[in-house]
Amino acid sequence: MKQKYYVNNNAQPKGDHEVHVITCPYFSMMFNRTYLGEFETCQEAVREAKKRYQKSNGCLECCKPCHTS
Repeated sequence: MKQKYYVNNNAQPKGDHEVHVITCPYFSMMFNRTYLGEFETCQEAVREAKKRYQKSNGCLECCKPCHTS
């Protein structure tokens, strides 16, 4: 099932931009975000986010398979 993904335009302390699904508990805390589109997997969403921010990865909470330390 496709889900709507967003990337946080504000970098994390390590410089990466996290990708979130709209249902993520942290989504409401992201005030500066860009809609990436609807995707089947977080891997697809992170690939799309990397077009904008090379250092992108998945949120530990909602995109755990795509999260990197």
